[in-house]
Amino acid sequence: MPKTVDDFNKSRLRSSNITVVISISLVLFLVGLFGLILINAQKYSDYIKEQLVVEAYFEEYLDPRDSAKTMKFQEETFAKIKQQNYVKQAKYISKQQATVLAKKQLGIDADALFEEDIFPASVEVTLKPEFVDPAKIDSVVSQLKAINGVKDVANDNQLTIDVYNNLNRILTWILAFSILFLIVAIVLINNSIRLKIFSKRFIIKTMQLVGAKRRFILMPFIKEALVLGLIGSFIGILALGGLWYYFTNQIGTPFVQDTNQYILLIIIILMVGIFITIASTIFATWRFLRSNVDDLYYS
Repeated sequence: MPKTVDDFNKSRLRSSNITVVISISLVLFLVGLFGLILINAQKYSDYIKEQLVVEAYFEEYLDPRDSAKTMKFQEETFAKIKQQNYVKQAKYISKQQATVLAKKQLGIDADALFEEDIFPASVEVTLKPEFVDPAKIDSVVSQLKAINGVKDVANDNQLTIDVYNNLNRILTWILAFSILFLIVAIVLINNSIRLKIFSKRFIIKTMQLVGAKRRFILMPFIKEALVLGLIGSFIGILALGGLWYYFTNQIGTPFVQDTNQYILLIIIILMVGIFITIASTIFATWRFLRSNVDDLYYS
């Protein structure tokens, strides 16, 4: 009979541990998923901002027949534009290239429509993401216009404002959901740990009644919580890594390549898993240590 009871207790303990580990791994998996989305959302935000180019047109007061002098002048202006701190990339577009682009945009194939290259040469400027900001874009345009050799600068201010505001709104919502989910994760893991400790409340009180110190009683539970937190975190990280690897291979889209951000996310997941399990264990155990024997039946 004692053996049967002992086996039953061991089975119940294993079941309880498995439940806690599954809860931790599932919750941390979802927290990590939101973390991955947040990391890559910033990358795609920057990518979209980089699609908003500014067009700088060259002065054309030089004699068009003196092509060598004109080219040299434009090269000097182009070099000045590339040196600006707000420029991420600059692409030179000649008059011939501008004409070809115009024909493509208008859907015109006939060369006879344009007797000559009527479109001016220009520089297609891709700004750094931090400068695609309604508060900074006007200053950038003014600085480009002030460069010697630049006649005019074309920029769609309203489009820049709309894109900037929409991207910020999306990132804010993602961040808010990530924080909310982290709070939910803390609550769910805490409840799982509390249920586990609740099943051992009589053992805790018995140890206390026979003279065991509170620290002595707490240590086994803390060690167990540490192990469960580590196991749950590793399972969650492995599941997250497997899903992300499959997803990136299927989509074939470039994601953030900075491994430091992913390492930081893994560390955060581990720390969250361990911290929540240990903190929940301490609070739940301490509650029964401070309670009376009669309270154990009504907890």
